[in-house]
Amino acid sequence: MTAVSAPSDPAAATISKPRLDSIDTLRGIVMVLMALDHTRDFFSRDLAFDPTDLAKTNPALFLTRWITHFCAPVFIFLAGTGAFLATTRGSTRRALSWFLLTRGLWLVILELTWVRFGWLFNLDYHFSMGIVIWVIGWSMVSLAALIHLPRRLMVVFALLLIAGHNLLDQVEPESFGSLGWLWRIVHSGGMIQLSANTRFIAGYPLVPWIGVMALGFGFGPLLLRDPEERRHRLLVLGGIVTLLFVVIRATNCYGDAQRWSEQKDFLFSVLSFLNCTKYPPSLCYLLMTLGPAFLVLAALDRGTPRWLQPVCVFGRVPLFFYLLHLPFIHGLAVIVSYIRYGDASWWFANDPVGGSKVDLMPAGYGFGLPVIYLVWAFVVLALFPACRWFAGVKRRHHSRWLSYL
Repeated sequence: MTAVSAPSDPAAATISKPRLDSIDTLRGIVMVLMALDHTRDFFSRDLAFDPTDLAKTNPALFLTRWITHFCAPVFIFLAGTGAFLATTRGSTRRALSWFLLTRGLWLVILELTWVRFGWLFNLDYHFSMGIVIWVIGWSMVSLAALIHLPRRLMVVFALLLIAGHNLLDQVEPESFGSLGWLWRIVHSGGMIQLSANTRFIAGYPLVPWIGVMALGFGFGPLLLRDPEERRHRLLVLGGIVTLLFVVIRATNCYGDAQRWSEQKDFLFSVLSFLNCTKYPPSLCYLLMTLGPAFLVLAALDRGTPRWLQPVCVFGRVPLFFYLLHLPFIHGLAVIVSYIRYGDASWWFANDPVGGSKVDLMPAGYGFGLPVIYLVWAFVVLALFPACRWFAGVKRRHHSRWLSYL
């Protein structure tokens, strides 16, 4: 995941706007939560099933997964907001457009190289994935064009993508014949068979993420208002979006292909209500995550609590943190597997055809949530010094290439 910090014009330094710590802190929170989800991906004993599967999960495991649902929507939205704020620091639309285009393509390359290696620890390109860095990259490429539209028109376009894309849920890739792969990349997601032995997973379809980033750009001017007015508007906006989620979700008519239902008890019924579709992200999923995020942003706008200030560091160098944490967690899993089983071959393999790495693991692999939370805390603490150092480098130096990290 990555924030936007476009190259600035030195001549415009006198009108440069300060960074908003609230944005960096919120971004840092979602980065830390993201690390929890990825720690679970490598260390959980419950990898054989989806932790949001109410027939198999328990409340603690469900909520450990569910809280991380906030990461991608909040981060992608704030990436768009960061792009707008770059225009207040002296970057022209033309310069910002070029930056978004080049950085977006750079992120796509990183997804297919470094990030892929961080997940798989091999160079066997018979299996590849397009996940969160992939979709952020293509969303930036799209935003490079969209920022030339009038802002209101861009916001309308973004809202149409977000609110209307579920109307296309019934359209199957097979409807497009030989171009079905393109529909998977754009909307439906899923496995793309590139050749007899080569597969690509479109894990994060482009729609509606392009709309989320564009909406974040359109949201930017709100952050330039007087602090009291800004906080009031954030509270109102957060309340409206959250209420809209509750109303739409309660109707069970639109906004999520996965309907909620009454379960064996009240708690599991609540979990069913919260169990919105992430792949691809439904309207309800986006409302559920962005609404509370606006409320948290309003609270953080009053000042970052001292205990959250270290988290702000991660929010200032999110891509750097992302690129470090995956191979670090994966490497820890390899070490633990060798110690425990004398083998870790499954951590260097591609997912088998028609299965997953779970099929390659020894019976009983993994740990419960207490160990996962301990490993997560260790990962965050271990990476903090490097992130603090790099945040200092970015603060002291203004080399253009640093904007790409």
